[in-house]
Amino acid sequence: MGLFNRIFKIGEANANALVDKLEDPIKMTEQAIRDLKVDLENSIKALAEVKALAIRSKNEVDMNKNKAQDYENKAMMILQKAASGGMDQAEADKLAQSALEKKDESTRNLTSSLQNQKKYDESVAKLESQVKKLKSNITEWENEANVLKARAKVSEATATVNKQLAGIDSSSTVAMLQRMKEKVDQQEALSESYAEIANDNVSVDDELNLALENTSSSDALAALKQKLALKGGDVKEV
Repeated sequence: MGLFNRIFKIGEANANALVDKLEDPIKMTEQAIRDLKVDLENSIKALAEVKALAIRSKNEVDMNKNKAQDYENKAMMILQKAASGGMDQAEADKLAQSALEKKDESTRNLTSSLQNQKKYDESVAKLESQVKKLKSNITEWENEANVLKARAKVSEATATVNKQLAGIDSSSTVAMLQRMKEKVDQQEALSESYAEIANDNVSVDDELNLALENTSSSDALAALKQKLALKGGDVKEV
């Protein structure tokens, strides 16, 4: 592959990547629905125009059919009038011939009108099918667009949560908790150490006072009497 071809391929890939990045599925779907609605409006307009032509061709069919029948009836009436002596036979034949020619002309127009009517009826049926299909597609696409919008919201919310969770480093969090535990353990050990040091620095007087604090006054009096009795002294009862 030549240099220019490689450059072109790289540019094409970058352009496609940019397009993919810029594509919004919801906006694209909504635009597609708007396009379908425009197509529907055009199809309905075309259907109305073709229906008008079909109605006109039907009216022409009826008109030409009535004309053909009318000219035939007139030719018959003229011939009957001539037969009854009401008019010259030669003149009657001439008029009857003219009436039959008009009948033939109306018959030809009738044939053409019938062909046009058939063509327009087929076009009407085809356009009605297209309009029906477009309406169905629009309804289907609108439902899909609503579902797509809901899915997009869920996807966006999920992506946000996952992004937040992905930003948390589990290993660093565990390490931080371990450091906090070690710090608390160290503080507890230090507190216990200070308590032991404080106990070692307690004087004899402090120990006596502490012991006496836990002795009731009656116990102290009994101990004092016993001490005096051992020395031989008399103690009067109070």
